[in-house]
Amino acid sequence: MKSNTKFSALILFLGPSLVVIFVFFFLPVIAAFMMSFTDFDIYSLGNLNYLRFVGLNNYEKLLNDPLFWKALKNTFYFVIVGGPLSVATSLGAAILLNSKLIKYKGIFRLVYFLPVVTTLVAVSIVWRYFYHPRFGMLNYILGFLGLGPFDWLGDPNLSMPAIIILAVWKNFGYNMIIFIAGLQNISEDLYEAASIEGATAWQQFRHITIPQLAPTTLFISVITMIGYFQLFAEPYVMTQGGPLNSTLSIVLYMYQEGFRWWNIGYSTAIAFALFVIILIGTLIQFRLQKESE
Repeated sequence: MKSNTKFSALILFLGPSLVVIFVFFFLPVIAAFMMSFTDFDIYSLGNLNYLRFVGLNNYEKLLNDPLFWKALKNTFYFVIVGGPLSVATSLGAAILLNSKLIKYKGIFRLVYFLPVVTTLVAVSIVWRYFYHPRFGMLNYILGFLGLGPFDWLGDPNLSMPAIIILAVWKNFGYNMIIFIAGLQNISEDLYEAASIEGATAWQQFRHITIPQLAPTTLFISVITMIGYFQLFAEPYVMTQGGPLNSTLSIVLYMYQEGFRWWNIGYSTAIAFALFVIILIGTLIQFRLQKESE
């Protein structure tokens, strides 16, 4: 009787949530996956009789689409450069704010975390003016050093680094808070014992801080990688994927195909290709972490 009562209580509490998740998450995902095998477009929206099953044609088209590979290259560039830079910046800020030498830590944490809760579109618009080649503050500051002016968003060689700088500034505060929580869970006895043994600050950081933060670093690395693979708002607002498609990301390309050209079937195929890439990247990170342990 007790087991039946527990099961009934479990269904009572979890049932509504599971139904909502199934209806609003799993069903749309399944529908989108099925749609990726069709030529669903704007005509099919008005009349499903125009919908045709095309099998793997959308995925074959991906393999022969130079714009897809360009977007994939740009996205990997953003993830490989911006991801580690964001994690390193977060860790450095966390160590600084966790230090006993810093006063008013609460104020600094608030200031560093404010970009995280700021609307991304609004931030992108502000930074677009910040990067302005003639009136932007960045070029104004560089002018005192005898540098520039640079067309940050109009130069194909500078546009993606400019977006990476914005993304790191926007997101590092969230990871910083998690790193601070991880640092505060490290026992002070380890550092005291290392100091007694004559270990330097660098040796303590390398042999105590880094190993103890390994689970936290893995979590931050995974969520940062997943978030950076979904790059969209920054290039959409600041460059529209230009110049010369130098900031075109996978998600932006998917949006353009689906909502500008109404190739929705092809757009969903791009989405599931991105899902596979993120899944592989996540599994690789877990595997590397397991091997290092």
